[in-house]
Amino acid sequence: MAMSTYVAASGFQVRTLRGEHAYRVKCTGRLTSEWTPVPKDEVKALLPVAGTVVLDLTEGSYMDSSGLGAVVSLYVSGKRVGCELRLINFNQRVRELLGLTHLLSALEACGEYLIKLP
Repeated sequence: MAMSTYVAASGFQVRTLRGEHAYRVKCTGRLTSEWTPVPKDEVKALLPVAGTVVLDLTEGSYMDSSGLGAVVSLYVSGKRVGCELRLINFNQRVRELLGLTHLLSALEACGEYLIKLP
């Protein structure tokens, strides 16, 4: 994968890597209301040109309801333009948040072959 972009904010960062079949967006830090514009702006620009965008949350330490809203918004926007959004490597806290909001099955199914649980 070739590195495409890196966007930094003090609490959350994304690094976009372009692969042969998908864009991978590596997320680092806390995805909270203060930082939701970072992934939304970066990923939204990819949706019309990518067949698949993979949000890699390996280094994502925390996500609140605003962060979840940003992910759901990207998922819906992706569906609208024919782009598949996948979540991989999310931690137990994010898994519980997705479960509580009944979004786990929708988002887990799209990444079932790429999920690594702690």
